[in-house]
Amino acid sequence: MARGNQRELARAKNLKKQQDKTKHQREDNLTPAQRRERDAKALQEKAARKAAQKEAAGK
Repeated sequence: MARGNQRELARAKNLKKQQDKTKHQREDNLTPAQRRERDAKALQEKAARKAAQKEAAGK
């Protein structure tokens, strides 16, 4: 007769899961193209810093 309890626990777990999903949605409001451009720029800057570090360590 514990099945009713299991149902309630499952509902509560699912509700919590749904609420967590809404918290993790993107908040930057960028289009995929804008996001791609932003990420590419960040990677280029990172590569430039890495190259500068490597050059400084080699001298």
